Amino acid sequence: MPVFDKLSQHKIVPVIAIDDVAHALPLAEALMAGGLPVAEVTFRSPVAAEVIRVMTRAFPQMTVGAGTVLSAETLDLARASGAAFAVAPGLNPRVVAHAAARGFPFMPGVATPSDIEAGLALGCTTLKFFPAEALGGVRMLSALSAPYLHTGVRFMPTGGVTAANVRDYLALPAVLAVGGTWIARKEDMAAGRWAAVAANCVAARAGMGDSTEIG
Repeated sequence: MPVFDKLSQHKIVPVIAIDDVAHALPLAEALMAGGLPVAEVTFRSPVAAEVIRVMTRAFPQMTVGAGTVLSAETLDLARASGAAFAVAPGLNPRVVAHAAARGFPFMPGVATPSDIEAGLALGCTTLKFFPAEALGGVRMLSALSAPYLHTGVRFMPTGGVTAANVRDYLALPAVLAVGGTWIARKEDMAAGRWAAVAANCVAARAGMGDSTEIG
């Protein structure tokens, strides 16, 4: 199954800013226990590559991607670390071309109609809408995506998505999934509150009407 279709199945992609490699394994365990075997580990931290490596080796069934991928070099590092996909906050044609040449799933960020058209021209049909709430949230994305629905383009809004508004985003026809930082908050990871992370996953799934039992 194509990796972005896997994200669509899970609907919520926990966006992880992690500063300590020691947190990688308990984080992965918490996400798995909560029924969300997916993550976007952001390259805002120097340990991001090692975190991805630890998570994917411990749980090869997880879909782990790399976020904040701003260069071709970072994309190659993410790939070598075991990432299944990469995401960026903006649209850099050089990075898009580099990912395409390697057949690596890459989701650039967009904020305007011109961005969307630039992405489509480069062959990108899955785009990150960022920063979603600051740009106008659900109403903005609904209006922005409407002229492009016939192209098959899909969006992953990220930035300000919370448990309170996630269902509104997911109700939009063009939304593939959402990216959310509320699932695994920095303060919970720093305090070792892994049960809280798992509970956030369960609550998020319940909020989407997913009643699948967790084994």
